[in-house]
Amino acid sequence: MKLSIISFTENGILLSEKIAKLLDGAECAIYTKCQACYQEEQTVQFIVQSIGEWTKEQFEERNALLFIGACGIAVRAVAPYITDKLHDSPVLVMDEKGQYVIPILSGHVGGANELALFLAEKTGAKPVITTATDINHRFAVDLFAKKNGLTIVNKDAIAKISSRVLSGQNIVMSVEHGYFEKNIRIPQGIELIEYPPIQKVDVVVTSENKEFETTMLLKPKEYAVGIGCKKGKEAEKIEDFILSHLQKAGIASLQVFGLASIDIKQDESGLLAWSRKEKIPFITYTTEELRTVKGTFHKSEFVKEQVGVDNVCERAAMKMCGPGGRLIYEKHAEDGMTIAIARRKWRVHFDEE
Repeated sequence: MKLSIISFTENGILLSEKIAKLLDGAECAIYTKCQACYQEEQTVQFIVQSIGEWTKEQFEERNALLFIGACGIAVRAVAPYITDKLHDSPVLVMDEKGQYVIPILSGHVGGANELALFLAEKTGAKPVITTATDINHRFAVDLFAKKNGLTIVNKDAIAKISSRVLSGQNIVMSVEHGYFEKNIRIPQGIELIEYPPIQKVDVVVTSENKEFETTMLLKPKEYAVGIGCKKGKEAEKIEDFILSHLQKAGIASLQVFGLASIDIKQDESGLLAWSRKEKIPFITYTTEELRTVKGTFHKSEFVKEQVGVDNVCERAAMKMCGPGGRLIYEKHAEDGMTIAIARRKWRVHFDEE
């Protein structure tokens, strides 16, 4: 995830540059609206357009935003572009002295709370977390879904589950057989029952297409898309190519947990564009990492001569899935692009406290 930092004063610029250095290699871009403070030799970009227009662009690219300034500026800037907690970009605010860092949007699913804690650790700022489940140290179902790679089918249920948790009621959960990580302590307030449930429950976790009487349905993001393409391939063509083959495989974008390729494609704009649009992580692997992936793959001597490994898309998809993964959609090639899909062996676990 790319972090875009915007400031409005000279102190804000200095803090922005300090944060960028502390992030040490993380993708980070620095912007300012303070024309009087801007100097061309700095690593800061001056924003010519309005804050609203800049914010719209950042939201469209699914970047995390850090406003160094007043909360009111950030709130007014992001307000027109807010959709829902499953799709909004994470937004944080920090004062120009670096005393406090406050996540104000997409704290759990978007990762704003986690990012705030990370920035606080790096800079010495005090994180101001306001999410009720966090400050009361209670189970957060949306964070549970994120950490387990689960799609929340009915997002309106998040508030209902959180309300039950905060009122001290138990959450009754049923997990598909064979997918619960055993020997891990179950948090207080969570009651696990047999699957499939025969009565109404609060949460069901399953990959099966069955109907349940449940408040919230969670489905695993099971699939990794491995891809290769010629340099400079247009984003629209890459998007059409991926979506076409997902459809042929009977897979929705919501079921995809990652896009994978070889490291020479890490800056490929078309792949990055699809990753940001769909909010699906794009991970790349070295030639050596791909070579070590075990399995039977469609080999290409031409590809091996070009990048040092005989297959990119199948090996990348399998690498992303990890142990237990299997190839379910073999290599397909079209117009300078290749694609393959692998399915991971998913498991549900709870964080140990």
